[in-house]
Amino acid sequence: MKPPIFETFGCRLNAYETEAMRELSAGLENAVVVNTCAVTAEAVRQARQRIRKLRRENPEAKLIVTGCAAQIEPERFNDMPEVDLVLGNLEKMQAETWAGIGGAEGIVVKDIMAATETAGHLIDGFDTRARAYVQVQNGCDHRCTFCIIPYGRGNSRSVPAGVVVEQIKRLVGKGFNEVVLTGVDMTSWGADLPGQPPLGDLVQRILKLVPDLPRLRISSIDSIEADPALVEAIKFAPRLMPHLHLSLQAGDNMILKRMKRRHSREDAIEFCADMRAARPEIVFGADIIAGFPTETDAMFENSLKLVEDCGLTWLHVFPFSAREGTPAARIPPVDGRVVKTRAAQLRALGEGRVADYLAAQVGQEAQVLIENPHMGRTEGFAEVAFEAEQPVGQIVAARLGDVSGGKLAGRAL
Repeated sequence: MKPPIFETFGCRLNAYETEAMRELSAGLENAVVVNTCAVTAEAVRQARQRIRKLRRENPEAKLIVTGCAAQIEPERFNDMPEVDLVLGNLEKMQAETWAGIGGAEGIVVKDIMAATETAGHLIDGFDTRARAYVQVQNGCDHRCTFCIIPYGRGNSRSVPAGVVVEQIKRLVGKGFNEVVLTGVDMTSWGADLPGQPPLGDLVQRILKLVPDLPRLRISSIDSIEADPALVEAIKFAPRLMPHLHLSLQAGDNMILKRMKRRHSREDAIEFCADMRAARPEIVFGADIIAGFPTETDAMFENSLKLVEDCGLTWLHVFPFSAREGTPAARIPPVDGRVVKTRAAQLRALGEGRVADYLAAQVGQEAQVLIENPHMGRTEGFAEVAFEAEQPVGQIVAARLGDVSGGKLAGRAL
């Protein structure tokens, strides 16, 4: 028996769904499953390149392609001679799909915009015993001009709070000490549920009803849509980790408007200042796009300044890549060499911010969630390396030492 090979591209939600497919496809033999990403044209190119290599390495296997790129462009993948089956994002999460996978070929992709389901397959964590991920939301109702993802994920659908709480209780019962809430557009959670509860209600409900959960983390939020209950939890709930990844995308108001974002530069700065005033230890990450069409040098400078003005630490930098089918693809582009240079500037700035943050942690005591015997992460998501083996999945008090290779040295107390 040759177990299936899974390859994942893209976001944490895709990684979650790959783990779900592992469970749903139990018993599947001699197959390769590629879970694609569509966020940039480069992501699609890399997936196609990997598919060709996987076929060469596994000539007798059934090669299945799924994920956002497969959902958006099923014919493009079906036309690849290496591919046997293309599955949509809905189909990949259904047990009946995998039960009948043996004879299926061609394209099995339904209209994602017609999707109404709220709770997909629930999994009991990833390969690690340290941290579990719970999908609370899928899809997106917004239409940012650069983004193709709504056409791969469909409109926003929420998992009911009771389902989420029960899954987290089960995960805590299995020994997980940290749970991460994931979704495509987290702050839209609840809009399609009775009473339209906001995300903050879900977070506070989890903290109240699962008192044995030591650490709750939110994967990413749109700060302009943070509701009062969520803001209250971020400020005052110590079990909600002081680490927020923000979907900012740019620091210039004109570019934000052309992106069809819902916040201004000033909104982002105010939100970060407000959170830091209440919780000084909070650490921010952010997505920032370099070289969006029409971005001038002065506009880009505003993105660079935003890193300082918001006090950002962990940057995810994306050089703009036009996606066919989006409004931004029709806007006059910035020269590719300029885009590349700007992305490099942002990344260098981000590396400097991380170095400063880590240096400030030296000598501090931290609670570290152990991910493998010699590495863990602090509440602010900094990596800590240990010489002596530590118990995987446990939270260890540690004294933080010097920085090497982007990691703090840790000594268990």
